[in-house]
Amino acid sequence: MTRIEVPSFMNKMGRGMKIGMVNFDENDVSDWKIHGETITIQFEKVSEYFKWEDLFPEWIDEEEELEGTSCPEIPMPDFKAFSDMDVIVAKLPCKYPQELWNREVLRLQVHLVAANLAVKNGRRGWNRKTKVVFWSKCRPMLELFRCNDLVRQEGDWWFYEPEMSKLEQKVSLPVGSCKLAMPLWAQGIDKVYDLSKIKSTTIKPKREAYATVLHSSESYVCGAIALAQSLRQSGTKRDLILLLDKSISVPKREALAAAGWKIRIIKRIRNPRAEKHSYNEYNYSKFRLWQLTDYDKIIFIDADIIVLRNLDILFHFPQMSATGNDIWIFNSGIMVIEPSNCTFKLLMDRRKDIISYNGGDQGFLNEVFVWWHRLPRRVNFLKNFWANTTLEASVKNELFGADPPKVYSIHYLGLKPWNCYRDYDCNWNIGDQRVYASDVAHKRWWKFHDGMDEKLQKFCGLTKQRRIELDWDRKMARKMGFSDEHWKINITDSRRKHLIV
Repeated sequence: MTRIEVPSFMNKMGRGMKIGMVNFDENDVSDWKIHGETITIQFEKVSEYFKWEDLFPEWIDEEEELEGTSCPEIPMPDFKAFSDMDVIVAKLPCKYPQELWNREVLRLQVHLVAANLAVKNGRRGWNRKTKVVFWSKCRPMLELFRCNDLVRQEGDWWFYEPEMSKLEQKVSLPVGSCKLAMPLWAQGIDKVYDLSKIKSTTIKPKREAYATVLHSSESYVCGAIALAQSLRQSGTKRDLILLLDKSISVPKREALAAAGWKIRIIKRIRNPRAEKHSYNEYNYSKFRLWQLTDYDKIIFIDADIIVLRNLDILFHFPQMSATGNDIWIFNSGIMVIEPSNCTFKLLMDRRKDIISYNGGDQGFLNEVFVWWHRLPRRVNFLKNFWANTTLEASVKNELFGADPPKVYSIHYLGLKPWNCYRDYDCNWNIGDQRVYASDVAHKRWWKFHDGMDEKLQKFCGLTKQRRIELDWDRKMARKMGFSDEHWKINITDSRRKHLIV
């Protein structure tokens, strides 16, 4: 086996150091002794039967109605057995280009051992940072060791000086989405989240904003107007930033600004794997969020969401915090992100080699940020009924309609409320969209719409083409004989007769 040579940048660190060695063979440690005392960090490696889905299950009992949520244990060293160290050096496994190489539990374990050593045993320098060095054919996990903290790369060596407050917060969170990052339920019938722990352990950044993105068409302008209004009604004082391209006309930009958005013009980013003129051709434009470096933290919210309760607590959480979607995937509809030019560059550089499972930004981002922190589903409550049971419909519709609200937001999957007649949810009319149909959620959106200024409401009108499509879908639903018989409902929506261009 070829010996791993010590990187040249170690010469600048000096000698007489205490060096923690993680996951190295004994014959690779000897060359380091010239720089000081080497301390071999012993730890029990995870079993090969320990899989990523054990840490990132599709579903957890968030409401703790059964026995509460728990995570399988990833063995760690006895940190109290070690004194302070000047440098942490770790050898990372890398199975690239094997399938799921980035979801290897052993790889995560070695990262967490190094991160915890840095936090618990790392000697802070004049800049209050600890030196962490990795040997790896693959880039170390961006989720733990940010590209902003990378001091130098030399061959397969990566030298970091992490911002310790951020790293300390990350290692204090659950090891996977097997447990909620937003901690604990308070006691009582009307359960709300007990936020005292997370508030007491984080420092509020000075620059924070909510953001959304519009590009390529004006079909989500109404949704973005409603989103801004809902955020303001939630009581937030944070900036509202809207990234949009030149496809959005000046009158609509003015309406969006009137709704509360601070407008920033962007150039679209093409998905190189998308077909021309497809719906997802430019959905990588969302990467522009990472260029908002005048903010420390951004909460991105899709424009088909309305916010019902204040979400400012999410600014206490690190990138990447989100709600679960399916298997080990997070939903990108609401995300906590930390703007960074080097992260943006990394996303751009990997556009061609990452294959998105759904062809969109959600699939792409899930391959970059595989280690994420689970927010409660009520933060980004999806309007869907996958189980297709009466019980599911009853429970979810009760949450959609609850007043005062029990969910923080509603994410309107499927056909959007402003593209339906207000009389009922038009997802009922189309076979493969019926899993998204909820008259209760639909009614809630329209109640919110009616509270907006009339000058803003006019941007939620119907075009002649959309009216034709809606009437055709009703005709097809009648022909299919859907048993719910929504197609029988008389249409009273005044927009049907007062169309927009």
